[in-house]
Amino acid sequence: MMKIKKTSTTICLEYIFLIIICIFSVFPFYWMLVAATNESTDIIRGKITLGTYLIENIKTMHAQVRIGRAFWNSLRTTILGTLLSIFVCSLAGYGFQVYRDKHKDMLMNILLLSMMIPFASVMVPLFRMFSTIHLLNTILGFILPTVSTAFLIFFFRQNSMAFPIETIQAARVDGLSEFGIYARIYVPIMAPTFAAASIVTFMNTWNNYMWPLIVMQSQDMQTLPLLVTGLTAGYTTNYGLLMLCVSIMTLPTVILFFTQQKRFVEGVVGSVK
Repeated sequence: MMKIKKTSTTICLEYIFLIIICIFSVFPFYWMLVAATNESTDIIRGKITLGTYLIENIKTMHAQVRIGRAFWNSLRTTILGTLLSIFVCSLAGYGFQVYRDKHKDMLMNILLLSMMIPFASVMVPLFRMFSTIHLLNTILGFILPTVSTAFLIFFFRQNSMAFPIETIQAARVDGLSEFGIYARIYVPIMAPTFAAASIVTFMNTWNNYMWPLIVMQSQDMQTLPLLVTGLTAGYTTNYGLLMLCVSIMTLPTVILFFTQQKRFVEGVVGSVK
């Protein structure tokens, strides 16, 4: 195959293109942080430089918004939901790949078809069901619909295809239980897959809006997305306060992604070489 030699002009154009794309990608995040330091009138005028209104916005937030309570509600439901979802979906993905059954492919196809069903079509039945069993306005009611997802099961199953089955067979010969194989062999080897799935699940649960809006019916159970949306419900919107709360809401997912970025890439590309 003939290789195309890149000239200095071509390389320069590539870097210019990448810089422009990075600016467009980073600018909304930059504007959000800058807006948190300005007052509403400056934000409406389109000011994109740092202001001197950050302390006032913080004071207003503490006086008018229960940010601590909402942050705690989001954090505990997200952590519990992520742990349960990863545990259940990894077991399912492990089982789909390791155990042999002539009907498992058909079951997986049904699960994948369920991904095509929009949440709006099951929202009312879910609400009626959770209302009947008295799980509205509870942490369990928030978590249960997200514990098992077809995407995560499929994700674990696809990554498990490269898992060495001979290792499982050897462990069975040595007398290790099936759950012991999962906990002591499968989980350590598939650590990058678990990391990638955890990041995706954490971000989806943290930013979840529609289902918490339905199931969390009191101010004490309000999560951060609901709190931020409520800041725009009045006749006038304090955009400085709004951007400050949005910045706080964005911080955990940003920290999680950048600290686990390497494992996330490894998990998406393939955890087992």
